[in-house]
Amino acid sequence: MADHVDVLIVGAGLSGIGAACHLTRECPDKTVAILEARDAVGGTWDLFRYPGIRSDSDMFTLGYSFRPWTQPKAIADGPSILSYITDTAREYGVDSKIRFHHRVLRAQWSTATARWTVTAIRDVTDETVTVTCSFLSVCSGYYRYDEGYRPDFPGMAEFAGQIVHPQHWPADLDYTDKQVVVIGSGATAVTLVPAMAEKAAHVTMLQRSPSYVAAVPGTDHIADRLRQWLPARAAYWLIRWKNVLFTMGVYQLSRRRPQAMKALLRKSATRQLPMGFDVDTHFSPTYQPWDQRMCFVPDGDLFRAVRAGRADIVTDRIQRLTPTGVELGSGGQLPADIIVTATGLNLLAIGGMNLTVDGRDIELSDTVAYKGMMLSGVPNFSLTVGYTNASWTLKADLVALYVCRLLRHMDAEGYQTVSPIAPDIDRRDELTPLIDLQSGYVLRSISALPKQGPAAPWRLHQNYLRDVRLMRRGPIIDGVRFGLAGDPPIGANITATTGLRANSS
Repeated sequence: MADHVDVLIVGAGLSGIGAACHLTRECPDKTVAILEARDAVGGTWDLFRYPGIRSDSDMFTLGYSFRPWTQPKAIADGPSILSYITDTAREYGVDSKIRFHHRVLRAQWSTATARWTVTAIRDVTDETVTVTCSFLSVCSGYYRYDEGYRPDFPGMAEFAGQIVHPQHWPADLDYTDKQVVVIGSGATAVTLVPAMAEKAAHVTMLQRSPSYVAAVPGTDHIADRLRQWLPARAAYWLIRWKNVLFTMGVYQLSRRRPQAMKALLRKSATRQLPMGFDVDTHFSPTYQPWDQRMCFVPDGDLFRAVRAGRADIVTDRIQRLTPTGVELGSGGQLPADIIVTATGLNLLAIGGMNLTVDGRDIELSDTVAYKGMMLSGVPNFSLTVGYTNASWTLKADLVALYVCRLLRHMDAEGYQTVSPIAPDIDRRDELTPLIDLQSGYVLRSISALPKQGPAAPWRLHQNYLRDVRLMRRGPIIDGVRFGLAGDPPIGANITATTGLRANSS
């Protein structure tokens, strides 16, 4: 089987469906197909099915710019988000463009034909499928869908109960009246603990080190009023910008005055926790706010569960698992019938596919990211990586709209190819990873990710306002080379000072 489309999208999650909808709206003359490795739309929001699964961003910014979120909850549960994505795909007719069970193995660019040849395998039949495209857009996120990260704790084989990773939640798991230990301190853990505490006998969140946790309203009352007074789209636009500016303000305060933000978070946690609770041990990380992504709990549900005595938090090391629970480094014991390892994700950039350009293998770590969405020396290609300090979709929307803008420019000028040309970089310390978090799941795989240069358009600033100017109104010809099929390919050589592949025409 072989066919050709103008734009091929990899991934039918939040980003992929959004990209397809933008193309349908902005470039209706383009043919589009979506390859999805799994059997359903939704990506993250279909894969993760653990109790309480929800967004940690408000839906007025996590929702698409072109389709207002109309439900009451600002912090939405996973099934509601999945329905929103599915309904959007159906409304814009992109559901018919999805080819499920297509796991992409490799993509090969030919300058001679100005085309990508993408090879996928249909998991249900083991059939190899080939699709060619003029532009390849990878919207597969950056973590592995088939396995999460689980440390090998001593004594795991001895534990008599059940060990569960949130990424592979058993549909029939019954934790009613059970003793549950949730290992972890990130967004998944703080979601699981209050949700499981509603039915479990008791839930303990066991963390090696704490995270910053902030309570946020589950419902946006200002949004409710605006939606009563204004048309849906006008209200959505205002609410979206209100939330963007508020989130940016919190982030900037965190980075510029970290001690002030620490004090605010500590005061908020103290007010919501039981009298005498050891806030400094369990809610005061050693790192600065937003060195790792902050955890948000709607209406303070984690604090409420602790206050009610249905859950507690232990900060300690795991010595080993025993048949009946967890032995702590301090010598204490935690009884457990079920242990949930909310210990993080494994990164997998661009879905694990192999990229080649004119027969040359592309190592992602040897590339420099252009506007946070294209790679140096890789023609007619984009990838979507959302913000770490704001809603993922804010950046995904900008990337999709920029691709549309780029395609229209190429059609207008008669070009067939576009490739970012890496900037001249003399020192390794001018380069930073594409993802700027210090979280364990990022640090474990940081060496495999593309790099960022010292300044725009090679630097991702994690600033939506700057990116709006750069990607919606900034020049489209800076840092790239346009051309035609058969033009001399972009060369490649390895620089001694950085170890990166510096591309030159």
